[in-house]
Amino acid sequence: MTTRIEIIQGDITKQTVDAIVNAANTSLLGGGGVDGAIHRAAGPELLAECRTLNGCRTGEAKITGGYRLPAKHVIHTPGPVWHGGRNNEEALLASCYRNCLTLAAENGCKTVDFPSISTGVYHFPLDKAAAIAIGTIADFLETHPELERVRMVCFDARTKAFYDAALAAREARA
Repeated sequence: MTTRIEIIQGDITKQTVDAIVNAANTSLLGGGGVDGAIHRAAGPELLAECRTLNGCRTGEAKITGGYRLPAKHVIHTPGPVWHGGRNNEEALLASCYRNCLTLAAENGCKTVDFPSISTGVYHFPLDKAAAIAIGTIADFLETHPELERVRMVCFDARTKAFYDAALAAREARA
């Protein structure tokens, strides 16, 4: 099943896919990191549509058009801020991935690209985040054949190494 999961290093705003995922904040109105990059690349139409969505709670997801991006859709999900694992952060992060994949499937997407959610300014430990992401995606794909490929698009080599290790560990258990 994990053959439908790929890990690459690159710029998520340049990926030609059905949907990219935005590691958004709860306002959905843009921010730093991948969120700011996606908003800049998509153009002002994305912000205009996001203003109509009334934000999004942590762990949930909402979908918009891709506008000037090569992706048809952007799925926005606010990940949890890491507080040492005491505030349900792991379950909230898994929920981000599950809810994004559900929205993608419901909207006819066959290819979805994710960034590493919550591992930047939200300080989620990369080893834990990678294991949660890969595990949640692999579990979802087992019952959703309509999704042909899910990729983790890692910003740098260090992040990619953690996701490669998490995928290898998942495949070793399979």
